[in-house]
Amino acid sequence: MRQLRLGIYSAAHCAVDFSCALLMLGSVCLRGDAALCILLYNFCAFALQMPMGLLADRLGRCRLWASGGCLLVLGAFFLPPTAAAVCGGVGNAAFHIGGGLDTLNSHEKSGALGIFVSPGALGLFLGGLSASSLPPVVGVAVCGLSAAAVLLFCRGPENAAPSLHAAAQNGVPAALLCLFLVVVLRSALGLAFQFPWKASFALPFTLAVVLGKTCGGLLADRIGPRRTAILTLLASAVLFVFSGVPALGLAAVFLFNTTMPLTLHAASRLLPGAKGFSFGLLTFALFLGFLPDFFGLALPLPDTALYAAGALLSLPLLLAGLKKTSC
Repeated sequence: MRQLRLGIYSAAHCAVDFSCALLMLGSVCLRGDAALCILLYNFCAFALQMPMGLLADRLGRCRLWASGGCLLVLGAFFLPPTAAAVCGGVGNAAFHIGGGLDTLNSHEKSGALGIFVSPGALGLFLGGLSASSLPPVVGVAVCGLSAAAVLLFCRGPENAAPSLHAAAQNGVPAALLCLFLVVVLRSALGLAFQFPWKASFALPFTLAVVLGKTCGGLLADRIGPRRTAILTLLASAVLFVFSGVPALGLAAVFLFNTTMPLTLHAASRLLPGAKGFSFGLLTFALFLGFLPDFFGLALPLPDTALYAAGALLSLPLLLAGLKKTSC
């Protein structure tokens, strides 16, 4: 039953992100102030997961958060642009908190987290690709089906008594800060990736992101998070130097994305009584990483050197965050 629930959440994750991309690129940004709507959407979708996570830790009912999030995204298709951006972002956040917290409660290892988070990138890609050709009713139908599936089949374990007591323990805030910075770096670099071949290899690039997140969690369960971090980030740093070659660039992107489930799993172990908050804390880091690209801030190094430096800088930060979890 756990595997069925994980499969439904993963498919729904793809569907929700598909619908959000369809909503934003196929409707909202065409009718309203595109820059404002994108900023509002990203703030609601990522930054709001932190307070939502705290609330979900206290209230539980993960499947209601997830299914309610699907319905909010569905409803956003019927609203004017600015309200639609806010409603869609809030719905996206609620789905992620519900599905993410249920996955953390149901599975002890990183592999399940990788499987849950990875389909989102594919959904965003397909939604963006379809934005000019599919009517909004497709997003409505997809979200409705996702909400129904979550409600019918996703009855996971309820939360233990929520507590932030672990956050006061010696070393935990510093470890959380290291994981937080890893996610900020990964988010900023992921949005900054500019390869001469990227437009021609859009689908392989997306699959490299998806499979990297999936395989990262599975590999960590097999050889350990620390070994996974060392092997993948060092290899990605080397490959980024040669990323003008499509195959090497795709391999670098694949390896760089393996750390996502590692950071989520480690944060949840640091805050075992507030897993929803730990999940939301790292999605807030994603929002901060989005801001430099949104405001068009120039990055200080040539592309390949910047990507390699980002991978190398991520490694000691991630190892420091993992150390406190005894991983």
